[in-house]
Amino acid sequence: MERPVLLAAALLLLLLLPGSGSGAAVTRLRVSANFECRATADRTLSRPRCRRPARPGPPLKPPALALSRARLCLPRQPCLPCLRVRLALPAAGLDGVRGLQLNFLELGSNRAGWLQVWRRHRAAGGSPWQVQFDCFPVESGRQVLVSLRTIPDRGLAISRRHTVAAELPGPVFTHAWVPEARAIEVRVPEGPALTVRLCHQLALACEELPRPFHQQVQVLGGRRASLPYEFLVPCLCIEASYPHHDSPRSKRCPFRDQPAAYGPELWSSVRFHDYSASSKDQMAMVLSASCPLRPRATLCWREAAAETAPCHDVPNSTASEEEQAYTLDKVDVHPQLCFRFSYGNSSHVECPHRPETAWNVSVSAWGLQLRLRLTSSVPAAFSAALCQRRGGQCEPEAPLYTVTQPEGSAPGELALLLPVQVLGSCVLVWRSDVRFARKQLLCPDVSRRHFGLLGLALALGLVVTVLLLNCCGAWRPAAGAPGGRPVLLLYSPDSEEHLGLVCALAERLRAGLGCDVRLDLWEAGGVGQVGALPWLYAQRSRVGRQRGTVLLLWSRGSTRLFRRWQVGAADGTPGDAHDIFGAAMACLHGELGAAGCGGGWVLAYFSRLCSPRDVPRPLRPLPTYRLPRQLPGLLGALRGSPPAPRRCRGRAEGLLQRLLVAGAGEGSPPPQPPRGGCRHLRAHAGAELGVAAGPPGLGAAPGEGRGPVTEVRG
Repeated sequence: MERPVLLAAALLLLLLLPGSGSGAAVTRLRVSANFECRATADRTLSRPRCRRPARPGPPLKPPALALSRARLCLPRQPCLPCLRVRLALPAAGLDGVRGLQLNFLELGSNRAGWLQVWRRHRAAGGSPWQVQFDCFPVESGRQVLVSLRTIPDRGLAISRRHTVAAELPGPVFTHAWVPEARAIEVRVPEGPALTVRLCHQLALACEELPRPFHQQVQVLGGRRASLPYEFLVPCLCIEASYPHHDSPRSKRCPFRDQPAAYGPELWSSVRFHDYSASSKDQMAMVLSASCPLRPRATLCWREAAAETAPCHDVPNSTASEEEQAYTLDKVDVHPQLCFRFSYGNSSHVECPHRPETAWNVSVSAWGLQLRLRLTSSVPAAFSAALCQRRGGQCEPEAPLYTVTQPEGSAPGELALLLPVQVLGSCVLVWRSDVRFARKQLLCPDVSRRHFGLLGLALALGLVVTVLLLNCCGAWRPAAGAPGGRPVLLLYSPDSEEHLGLVCALAERLRAGLGCDVRLDLWEAGGVGQVGALPWLYAQRSRVGRQRGTVLLLWSRGSTRLFRRWQVGAADGTPGDAHDIFGAAMACLHGELGAAGCGGGWVLAYFSRLCSPRDVPRPLRPLPTYRLPRQLPGLLGALRGSPPAPRRCRGRAEGLLQRLLVAGAGEGSPPPQPPRGGCRHLRAHAGAELGVAAGPPGLGAAPGEGRGPVTEVRG
């Protein structure tokens, strides 16, 4: 029976102690007056409301300035001591006075503030002014100087000092962390009961935990209580107070320096909202955290989609942050290109939540070439480079191949052909029109089903070389004139099969006859450095000076490109800076118009891909050869020699024809261009029989909008 009596007595003593509170706590700054008023204040005080009191207290006898201690408990903030001001001014001598000003100065800290109270209307009678201000925040134990003057100044000045008594120490308790129970045990010593809770310390207030972890437990003296928590985070605090209203509080935040609070649970308490958009080339994430964190975010890329896969940092990729929103522009948004958030000694990787990508690529092997097929839903530029695996790394090697889908073009399929000079080569593909992009590594499976095609290509090169050496020895360059007259080989890149035949013919002319063949696929570095059109004009000038030949290999795709060039030339549309084929047609048109015939120009076509009807009427005056039947005649025209003997002509025609037919039936049907044909294919790169290749943009197929552009940089 004695213990409850003692507890009640202790509680009553706390309530009666001076400084424990004076009336109800002030929940907001306010001014009460016996007249219609408005109030203004400086930055140290939020603008208080001014109104007539509902229950006015006993009036002061003017003139008077009274100060007393109160307690300010703003919403979601801890209670603080404050200074209440009451004043009374006599009606006499207030003529023309529109308001009054209170000046505050906290001695010791030199914190100052002011408050102005304005009367809205002139007084009808001569009643004195009665004003009360609740209240000016003061640090416990400080002395405050308050002075009063009128507006305008009528010589009335009153000053008072008041010392705010130091508060009693807050509630005393001890705690223990119980990690296996995911709880904090709070023990209250012998004495009055305490109300305890867990909270998250934010900038100004200690916010309650989400349910069901939000609990306020009353613990009797000498007892203990266990408070469960959801996540162990640095801002997790323990707050204790006495059960009575307006009680002083004690708070401890023991995990601010606890390494365990900066582990995985810290990031589990954060919610990541992904707003990344491929259409904007922007990564964006917004954080919702229990603690006021401001982590640093940088890019990293994962080797695989698994969450356990390592994430490699991307240099100079720090995201900008504003109000917990992190953004980074010029990014190829990809599920494996992620944000690494770092705070303290811990980090967390968060990847875009959408699994789809704006573009996709596939690779297949055809002969000694790698064929890339790219599909993109946004305008973009893509680069590709061959690489060899060494020690787990695959560094790109020159040359660099680039294909572009310009702004305004319809989404479609792009294609690139890359030569394979070493079996087992891989290819790296990435977006090159953004600042941050993940390189995708593709290693095609050159399995047994490809060996027949590889063998056929090698056999074709070997047999044609031997054939040319045996039957066409008369056309070899004379001694002392290595390389003979140059041959500039031009074509339209309308299909992979056509590109393969172009490269095979060029290689045989160079290796079998010793011709100085000039082919853009073999001079990727030069084309990339000087540009496609300057390279063409320089080569045409060189061939003309050395009395060489321009060999134009025609196809059905060439016919379509020629008609498109005619329309553009008639309209005065500027030519594409990457369109070698269009520039070649303009050059040929000029020479035909000036001389009446295309001197130094020869046209040839493969009968499998073209017919004489496909040659436009303006080009029919050119010497034209059908391949492979008229291959010997073409060789003679290129070397400036008589035709080969009929015996060699027949052997060359028959053997080359059989090889081409056999190649079409080796294991699979002849390779087809990507779906959509020339409509979406503007430029291809290719090589045959190990010839290094890397095409610049050679022309544009007809279609809606502007087609993709391909470049090669050495």
